[in-house]
Amino acid sequence: MLTRILFLFLFAVSITSKAQITCTPSDSSLFISKMKALHQIEGKNLGDSLVLVGKSFLDTPYVEKTLEVGDKETLVVNLRGLDCTTFVENALAFTSMLKKEQLDFDNFIKNLKTIRYRNGILDGYPSRLHYFTDWIRNNEKKGLVQDITSELGGREHKKVINFMGTHRDLYPFLEQDKNYNAILKAEAELAKESLCILAQDEIQNNEHLIQSGDIIALATSIKGLDVTHTGIAIRKADGRIHLLHASISGSVRITKKPLVDYLKKIKSNVGIIVARPTLLSP
Repeated sequence: MLTRILFLFLFAVSITSKAQITCTPSDSSLFISKMKALHQIEGKNLGDSLVLVGKSFLDTPYVEKTLEVGDKETLVVNLRGLDCTTFVENALAFTSMLKKEQLDFDNFIKNLKTIRYRNGILDGYPSRLHYFTDWIRNNEKKGLVQDITSELGGREHKKVINFMGTHRDLYPFLEQDKNYNAILKAEAELAKESLCILAQDEIQNNEHLIQSGDIIALATSIKGLDVTHTGIAIRKADGRIHLLHASISGSVRITKKPLVDYLKKIKSNVGIIVARPTLLSP
């Protein structure tokens, strides 16, 4: 099996070497070993499979700005270090491969690109789904997730989402006027949308409706931002929902405290947004 995966990987690299992909030899080795390990996974359902895939990344170092590579937007494959969003994206991409019984690197990058970019098309820096609420909406249109926040008791909120546009100096790619203007245009579209948020003080009463494998986004009061962090819900032996995430504290881990208690220490948190994976995209 490992020999077959290696052959498929090398073949995929040979035909995609001219594509917009950034992948190191270390990542290629990790891809092969991970596919060998994940092939043994048999989740009871989709959410359970996503949790098992997510747990396979436990102790992977947290690394900021893993996608900010070079001076041109490429599909970055980085399995050595993850931020909170790339953790969720990679876990979802590998789970999709298991569901479709895929082994090869070419299908992995197709899944990852579909998840990471607007309408699955890599067309420069602005095509990346930078705001996580935009990520959820676009992946819902693709049939990959379903926003279930309203079903959990969430309520609509209006908020201007323009952090990137008002903090241009924090994003090297926005030095280019073309990229900056495209982000402003994307933010203008976001302004037409409202946010549905399950308030922090209402989570515990609705915690029983959250399932293992649901994607949890932490909504924030920070001006111009929608979400500050994300991870995967996991129901532990204590019956409570915890968060499996790439923690800024150092690595991929599971919160010691239940999600409800974990959120109380985050001053800017106002609640959560919940998306349930469906992976219905062909």
